[in-house]
Amino acid sequence: MSQGPDPRQPAGSIQGLIGDALRETNELARKEIALFRAEMARNARQLVAGLACMVGAAVFAVVALLVLIDAFVKWLATIVGSEWLAALIVGGTLFVLALGMALWARSVLSLSTLAPTRTTRQVRQDAQSLSERVSG
Repeated sequence: MSQGPDPRQPAGSIQGLIGDALRETNELARKEIALFRAEMARNARQLVAGLACMVGAAVFAVVALLVLIDAFVKWLATIVGSEWLAALIVGGTLFVLALGMALWARSVLSLSTLAPTRTTRQVRQDAQSLSERVSG
């Protein structure tokens, strides 16, 4: 793509050298942008494929968990002698577990625990120190 030196400029002149440097820089920038686009397209395809595999794995994990819970209910039914009672025991236990996890998550994710308290405290100290230096 380089057109070579300008025939109007003497060979080795500063203007010719600057023109060559600008053309080469422009060509290099275009090649770098093309490389960046190709690499990002490849990375995007890998990301989509990875996410699709993760979704598939999650679906299979949920199905497997449901099958295992059903098997546990049937096993417990042989012990307690009633399938509805076994289902009630397993369902109640899972509900209590889910409720405990939700309550724990709510306490961890509350706005007061997510606030940057150390940063806020440090900014206040810095502001106080700066105002003391300015006034004193």
